[in-house]
Amino acid sequence: MSTESLRKDHLLIEKVLKSMQVTLELLRSGKKIPESILVPVVDFSKNFTDVCHHGKEEESLFPALERAGMPRHMGPIAVMLMEHQVTKQIVQRMDASSKEYLRSGSSEQLVHDISDYIEHVSAHLWKENNRLFVMAEMRLQGLTEEITAQLDDVESKKLIQLGKTRADYEKMTDDLEQNISKLN
Repeated sequence: MSTESLRKDHLLIEKVLKSMQVTLELLRSGKKIPESILVPVVDFSKNFTDVCHHGKEEESLFPALERAGMPRHMGPIAVMLMEHQVTKQIVQRMDASSKEYLRSGSSEQLVHDISDYIEHVSAHLWKENNRLFVMAEMRLQGLTEEITAQLDDVESKKLIQLGKTRADYEKMTDDLEQNISKLN
């Protein structure tokens, strides 16, 4: 499948979304959330999800779909690009509100931003998994090896820019899950 790499990203992103949901519930119940949880949540959301994963879609999958006849300025690609921008805006707000929370203890905006992020990204992933990727598999038949190589190349370049590896982000998600379970 030409979208296998992206689907694996989604599993990692969904794991972080689950950790964020627990964090949200803890914040709502008045628990103090340490920097050791908030910093990785923002790092993952800003860097892995936006820079690496969205980069793979925008620099490899979407252009391949365009070459296969799917327009960029309307339809699924246009929607996904718009939603990527919304994700980036929510992450910027979440970054600021997490810093404010760590400075002042005020959680109201952070709760709002995390909630928005979970809702938006969950819906976005569903659209990709159940609509866009299905269309991509049909349109890109016979190009699996080429698309996979392009996705791997973009991921490698993005991770080098970030100074991290995929294993770093996989470990980050596992550590995040463990650190949150200690608070519960």
